[in-house]
Amino acid sequence: MKLRMLAKEGDRKDCPTLYATDRGTLLVQGDRPEDHGLTLPAHEGVVEIPLSLIKKAIADGLI
Repeated sequence: MKLRMLAKEGDRKDCPTLYATDRGTLLVQGDRPEDHGLTLPAHEGVVEIPLSLIKKAIADGLI
């Protein structure tokens, strides 16, 4: 899988980040919340990202 960074919050390596893949999908890097209350299959997970990250990617015309 090839990734292209679309938008990032902050300058640190562990900041929330939005990526496009060569598969026509998006990957999201963010914190894993423990208090979401969801029941997820073992192969799935959730991450939390700031809404401003999505707004930035849209405003920049990236998604």
